[in-house]
Amino acid sequence: MNVVSDSLKSGSALADDYINRFSEVQPLYGEDFRDEASWLKRVEWLDQSESGRVNRGELAEVLRRYNSRHNDHQAVHNALDLLAKEGTLAVVGGQQSGLFTGSLLVIYKAMTIIQSAQEAAKKFNRPVVPVFWIAGEDHDFDEVNHTYVMTPELKVAKIKMEAKPGPRSSVSAIPIGPNEWKQSFDQLGRWLPDSENKPEILRWIHEASEESDNLSDAFAKLLGRLFGEYGLILLDSADPELRKLEVPVFEKMIERNDGLEQAYQQAAACITGKGYSLQAEVAAGGANLFYIYEGNRLLLYKQDGKFTDRKGIVSLSQSELLEQLRTHPERFSNNVLTRPMMQESLFPVLCTVLGQGEISYWAITKQAFEILGLRMPILLPRMSFTLIEGALQKYMDKFGVTFQDVQHRFAEARQQWLSSQEEFHIEPKFAETRRAFEQLYEPLIRELGTIQTGLIPLSEKNKGKILEQISYLERKTREAVEKKHEAELRQWDRIGVSLFPLGKPQERVFNIFYYLNRYGLEWIHDLIRTSDHFTAEHRIIEC
Repeated sequence: MNVVSDSLKSGSALADDYINRFSEVQPLYGEDFRDEASWLKRVEWLDQSESGRVNRGELAEVLRRYNSRHNDHQAVHNALDLLAKEGTLAVVGGQQSGLFTGSLLVIYKAMTIIQSAQEAAKKFNRPVVPVFWIAGEDHDFDEVNHTYVMTPELKVAKIKMEAKPGPRSSVSAIPIGPNEWKQSFDQLGRWLPDSENKPEILRWIHEASEESDNLSDAFAKLLGRLFGEYGLILLDSADPELRKLEVPVFEKMIERNDGLEQAYQQAAACITGKGYSLQAEVAAGGANLFYIYEGNRLLLYKQDGKFTDRKGIVSLSQSELLEQLRTHPERFSNNVLTRPMMQESLFPVLCTVLGQGEISYWAITKQAFEILGLRMPILLPRMSFTLIEGALQKYMDKFGVTFQDVQHRFAEARQQWLSSQEEFHIEPKFAETRRAFEQLYEPLIRELGTIQTGLIPLSEKNKGKILEQISYLERKTREAVEKKHEAELRQWDRIGVSLFPLGKPQERVFNIFYYLNRYGLEWIHDLIRTSDHFTAEHRIIEC
């Protein structure tokens, strides 16, 4: 695989400044991930704050039970043994549990976690374990119930999981039955091109879905298949056993909730004051915690001394909420602004791997860490890639089009190429014809008006019809030229849909199994070896 660096347009001005101009946003964050001294300072803090986190041994045992069910690799058990020992650090990152692992960015995040942990272990000469946090407590099922592959016809096919209607519950609590799995599985089988790898891929996915009654469990099993041998520890944030360990942390969040709210509000004002957009809602009176009631995940607010939801379905005093927590911890859940503190309270987090949107909303949390006696970890940008198949690179070389051309001016470049293939230049020729026609016709209309004024609107209507016919002929001429160059234009279309499907970066759309189907199940290891070091730069990988 050939690898070169090239820029990818940023989706967030704040994240872009964090990655490339840290000094401009330093007050919103902790330490600079590019500064060697930041890492040493972080290690020192973790060693000093050991007693402020949950018991390592208990955490490791909860995660061992979970991974034994979904990610039962010896390397994972070895990593859990290390995690249980004082002095071991962790690199943590996560994502929602997407259908069939979701988009490529999930895979790249797991790769970043693994490689960053390996690099840190060598740098500090101490154990550093990789941890993937599956956000199974999130309730936005529509955000995770689909994925995409490219069909042989160069269409972006959406594979979607239909779930039975029910309470607005966490993804890990939404049951998926055999019929729903079969429907999505059949879609994948239909859209994946035939290859020697396809039967094995479908077997993997069938086994994962057959043994899972929700999306999160299947997601974990597939991640385990792909990365378990690298010792990647998985956790589901909706795991009831994990929730029991989190009770003391939730207690602090409830008892110091006013302070947390104030910290979020102040950070939000600072962010918008610098001209950035907020990537997460900071609502007045928001408790930033969820309470699960009769299967529904309700976001809590503070009103008249009570913790309640918007519809007033539940209403609890602080003492009543704490009592509920101690007797029913499974009813509690974090939101995006309290989850970072929960992660920090569970693990000795050397750094957390984040996408650009996450980097943006984590800026809201810096002061909140301090309210709970914590410190924001180093935020490490997720590695970013675009995969270019060999034939695709040949097409790009043939047409003289670069990655930046495809990213910023693809339609224009395609049209310029097409226009250059013909001596008959369609646009100027027809523009000249329209001008000549109008120059001849306008005087005629004026003369006809001297005969009878009623002829003027008739003439204008007639003029419009003639111009319509000229436009029609222009369209048919374009179609004829495109037909003549149909094979080359199909190559252009393959470039566009491969690199920026649906107008988005490839990593945000396509599923990893499209590429494993093409290159083989071992290809993921080649990809990891090729990107053998962390970099915040976007990389182009020619397969």
